[in-house]
Amino acid sequence: MKNNSLFIYSDEMLSYKFNQEHPFNQERVHMTYELLKQSKAIKPTQVHSPRMATDEELALIHDEDFIQAVKLAGASNLPPANAENFGLGTEDTPIFKNMHEASSLLVGGTLLAAEHVMEGRVEHALNLGGGLHHGFRGKASGFCVYNDISVAIKWLREKYDARVLYIDTDAHHGDGVQWAFYDDPNVCTISIHETGRYLFPGTGNYTERGQGAGYGYSFNVPIDAFTEDESWLSIYETLVHKVADYFKPDVLLTQNGVDAHYYDPLTHLSLTMKSFNEIPKLAHEIAHQYCDGRWIAVGGGGYDIWRVVPRAWGKVWLEMNDQIETGPLPKSWIQQWESKSPVKLPATWEDPPTIYKPIPRKAEITEKNAAMLNKTLSILRYS
Repeated sequence: MKNNSLFIYSDEMLSYKFNQEHPFNQERVHMTYELLKQSKAIKPTQVHSPRMATDEELALIHDEDFIQAVKLAGASNLPPANAENFGLGTEDTPIFKNMHEASSLLVGGTLLAAEHVMEGRVEHALNLGGGLHHGFRGKASGFCVYNDISVAIKWLREKYDARVLYIDTDAHHGDGVQWAFYDDPNVCTISIHETGRYLFPGTGNYTERGQGAGYGYSFNVPIDAFTEDESWLSIYETLVHKVADYFKPDVLLTQNGVDAHYYDPLTHLSLTMKSFNEIPKLAHEIAHQYCDGRWIAVGGGGYDIWRVVPRAWGKVWLEMNDQIETGPLPKSWIQQWESKSPVKLPATWEDPPTIYKPIPRKAEITEKNAAMLNKTLSILRYS
């Protein structure tokens, strides 16, 4: 096993926790880490604890008054004045103790990953605690307080003058990152997501292409509900190849939300582990083809933490290290978690071939998705 990849992890990352009933559960990061350890797929020398981002680093993206509101809310465990203006204390983003510290740690983890990659200490780095792509400059949104991705991209732009390709495969549109760099021609954003007709945040139309100097550097493919592996992978492979060749990035940053899986309780897509096996393969290829291997990856959505997230996120790390895991999961891992899981844990890295009944509208969905991809890519004909 090569030692050219970094895994950001510490138990402190689990402190980003809204409440016991909230669907965003960072225990999934711990479960993934344990799965990799028990699969003998990770060395202790590859694991690095995150650090807290400084206020100055947060301010690369976030307004000072928002940062102060988060601090105040987390210190008192109560909504600050104008809490709703800051997106705090909502059903999606409830206030919890030490919210600022917990959120800053996730941002610091992604910055640490970026620093190691850009300084050439490793080729690839993974922070599964990050991926909070809905956070805005002055507002928390969609389970996300600070936007670690946007902070890291801004840091990459300012410190290294890097051209950054951002690929978001979460089922929800990567709105916070897109809008942060909507007018920047040196940041290209790709988001493949379930159509906003059915799903939060309701944005991500193919017509959202950037503005000003950034026009032509924002790519969105909103796909139909119940999309399956074949259609999704066809879109992903075509889009990423064409956009990477058009943009020619210096560094790749991928958001690896896994809530497009059929089992996910918050979305309506029908992907299986087949897709999550292929997603990091193409990212790895693009990183080496255009970026001298520089690849920073973060987590994201994923709300079936038992059957989906550990396996799907584990595949990102395995790909970074040129490893292949198939067949049975470690019995020790299953035994560790089966008493806590409300559902039967998977026994293998793969899904069974028939985890759901055939989708009646498959041909129609595939055709609509292909047409949407053509609309998204039409701008390249005029570039």
